[in-house]
Amino acid sequence: MENEETQVIDSSEEETLDFTYSITSYGADYPVDSLVNRLRDNKIRVPSFQRGYVWSEKQASRFIESLLLGLPVPGIFLSKDTDSADLLVIDGQQRLKSLQFFYEGHIGEKVFKLKDVQERFVGKTYKGLEADDRQRLDDSIIHATVVKQDEPSEDHSSIYLVFERLNTGGLQLQPQEIRSAIYIGEFAELIKKLNDYPKWRNVYGNKSTRLKDQEFILRFLSMYFYRDQYEKPLKGFMNKYMAKNKNLKLHSEEILTDVFTKTIDYIDDVLGKKAFRPFRAMNASIYDSVMVGIAERLFRKSKLPDKDNFLKAYDNLLANEEYSQATSAGTSDEPVVTRRMNMAIDAFANL
Repeated sequence: MENEETQVIDSSEEETLDFTYSITSYGADYPVDSLVNRLRDNKIRVPSFQRGYVWSEKQASRFIESLLLGLPVPGIFLSKDTDSADLLVIDGQQRLKSLQFFYEGHIGEKVFKLKDVQERFVGKTYKGLEADDRQRLDDSIIHATVVKQDEPSEDHSSIYLVFERLNTGGLQLQPQEIRSAIYIGEFAELIKKLNDYPKWRNVYGNKSTRLKDQEFILRFLSMYFYRDQYEKPLKGFMNKYMAKNKNLKLHSEEILTDVFTKTIDYIDDVLGKKAFRPFRAMNASIYDSVMVGIAERLFRKSKLPDKDNFLKAYDNLLANEEYSQATSAGTSDEPVVTRRMNMAIDAFANL
């Protein structure tokens, strides 16, 4: 099927993160006009994984009316990016976007006029409000709870957990969806770019609506460049690598692109769509180890491995009982990760 989602076997998906953190959590009162200006200037951002704007015009109107009448409204929940001081919306998107749309004067292509509110506000746009009412709305206060991780300082794993637990929008968030929101930077943009690489699309299949394909790219790069630092759980390990290389200071775009594209070029040429699929689904542990094994071989010798010899080595590896166990059970345990990586590296080393 053209739009069928690629089936993936990944036993690390159910992992939980062990954590002890020092987190600063404080309250901040923002005037409405200040919030709108920050949204407009992208100083307050709504993560891409959050559900779209779903409030009706009536719901938005009643919220704005509450502010005009001086009634209390629910607060919002934000996290602070330590690098840029920008704020990410964890909870409160519908309220904030309602305000932004009202100030801009439209929801989509429709003029935003208040409805189902007190008579004196019915049909009013922001610019059409009486001067006193407009000033009252500008000066209305919305309380925000802002969280920032102090320790450990090398990643934002506690913020990851806040996103994971606090606001799922009725849908459990996938790890890469959260990473793409928290670890905003050059590395995240590069992963999106590599995800469009034609050879990768041919091997993986259709784009994942939940960013699993982008997570696979991160998984390979983490294992290839950072596996000497590997500790369970796997998703925590990938969080740390993405945080450390957030702005490509650890490994450059040129190096990452070269390793990924040359490896997937060879895989696509020799295995194509059947790569990493002992059965119908794509096995994440076969993927990460074979990719690392091939990359280690490609960047140690200039001559490409003979295709027939590679296919024989690949089939033998998948048929190996010890390797099969290392790619099907306890796949994020440190000894198991080391075992399958070494077996894949050894399988292709002398080709």
